[in-house]
Amino acid sequence: MLLELLRRTHLSAPDALATAVAEEARAIGARDVVMYVVDYEQKTLVPVPAPDASGRGPLSVHGTIAGRSFISTSIVDVEIPEGRRLWLPLMDGTERLGVMEMTFGGASSGVPADIMAVAERYSHAVAMLIVTKSAYSDHFTSLRRRQPMTMASELLWELVPPLVFATDDLVVAGLMEPAYDMGGDALDYALNEGVLHVAVFDAMGHGLPAAGMSAFALSAYRHSRRTGHGLAETYTAIDAVVASQQQTTRFVTAVIATLDVGSGRLQWISAGHPAPLVVRRGRVVKTLDVPPSPPMGLQLGGAGPVVGQEVLEPGDLLLFFTDGLTEARRPGGELFSVERLGEFIERQAAAGLPAPETLRRMREAIIERREGALRDDASAVLVEWRRGSERKLVPQTV
Repeated sequence: MLLELLRRTHLSAPDALATAVAEEARAIGARDVVMYVVDYEQKTLVPVPAPDASGRGPLSVHGTIAGRSFISTSIVDVEIPEGRRLWLPLMDGTERLGVMEMTFGGASSGVPADIMAVAERYSHAVAMLIVTKSAYSDHFTSLRRRQPMTMASELLWELVPPLVFATDDLVVAGLMEPAYDMGGDALDYALNEGVLHVAVFDAMGHGLPAAGMSAFALSAYRHSRRTGHGLAETYTAIDAVVASQQQTTRFVTAVIATLDVGSGRLQWISAGHPAPLVVRRGRVVKTLDVPPSPPMGLQLGGAGPVVGQEVLEPGDLLLFFTDGLTEARRPGGELFSVERLGEFIERQAAAGLPAPETLRRMREAIIERREGALRDDASAVLVEWRRGSERKLVPQTV
């Protein structure tokens, strides 16, 4: 089945992938095989057009069986009159792309374990093909859009890395809102030789000019990081690049940081940005305050940026965020606040939820349940160190 799928997809068009996936799954007795991709807000699962998807409509992530498979990154096996229906997460590594539906007739007692294992492996191969094909087409990108996207959002989504990454001892998850109308927020990360590099940027203003400033800052950050520069040199390089645009009324605030994954040693620079939070054993135990450096692009000079130092403990969560989160307004008009943000992360940590689901629920709480209303872009990066939660993102049969 896998060999035939790979053979067929070498030269297939991206919009033919769903048909090939369904047809090759017949080899294990599956029928009604439908792929769903999650939208940019992670609230809707959208069916990928193919003959087997005829009559299928979008499904909510919240409150559906398909959504349960997506949220839990696990197989959900449901009895139906025709047999059994499997819902399988579509995961590229640990990034959640959507789900896949498969029906097996005559399996009222349950899908055999070996078939279920093959189906799950198949779903992960399909997810990797979605990512590969997306590099050459707008097919899947367009399906994920549930409303028009601004040019500023278009620019920023093309620049940021995947919003979920995990490896041994480490989980990284990101959030960027409003997904279709971002202005000046951006985030980045990279794991290089045992060191995690993390950055969160917030450019002054909104719309394309602010997005452009963030793009300059992000590009300068990556160039400096890949050149091997330390945090202080990187701050200076970004400051110079943003200032070179000669937009005297524009600047970028940021936190740039490195985490040694082996030892838990954290270093960071704050450029006029909110201080990260440390959550330990379900409680916010520390705000990582450090004498702030000027926002990038102002070139105010001085003695140079102050590099903060901290050593994390196993199980710690580290939250980087922009002020759009803490300046969201609750229904009564009061700010969402750093304290309330910390309380939210505490609750999710106590429930044992992995970082990607914590941030998805944060978005849901602020926007969908209206515990707060965004007045500005809101971005966050949540890092989990030696918490063991990366295992929750690994497929069941792995």
